Amino acid sequence: MSDHVEKLLLQWSDVRPDLDCSPMGIIGRIGRMEKFLSPSVEAVINSHGMSRIEFDLMATLRRANGPLTPTELYKTTMLSSGAVSSKLDKLVDRAWVERLVNEEDRRSCRVILTEKGIGVIDPAVEDHVYNQKKLLESLTSEEQQTLGNLLAKWLGEHENQL
Repeated sequence: MSDHVEKLLLQWSDVRPDLDCSPMGIIGRIGRMEKFLSPSVEAVINSHGMSRIEFDLMATLRRANGPLTPTELYKTTMLSSGAVSSKLDKLVDRAWVERLVNEEDRRSCRVILTEKGIGVIDPAVEDHVYNQKKLLESLTSEEQQTLGNLLAKWLGEHENQL
């Protein structure tokens, strides 16, 4: 099966047969897959009335199953502390999260999902997982496992740079 990247690689092999462009094939395909995956992921999240960042923050709180500090949230989402604070303000305004005063240090707070927030994030996560399954359905279970393992290995070697 031929794809757009394969055509580019063939063109490069014609003009530069001395150059091994196989890495370009891998990186190029990952980039093209991102263009395919992102709109679908965004559409599912947006259908629940939230942005990708809001989804990430709320899903992080749901996974934690308890309160987190804004610092803990921004470290897991790779956003600036200011961006997290701004998004948290919007989530508080929508009554999806609540800021709890930290009794040990009144300068800080902890953030927790409200019942209303749980009612929003749970179906959003369910739809998100269903969508991810559909996006991967052209691969067999074994292929998905192999791809997951290879990506985990590669990411693990570079995780500290993110």
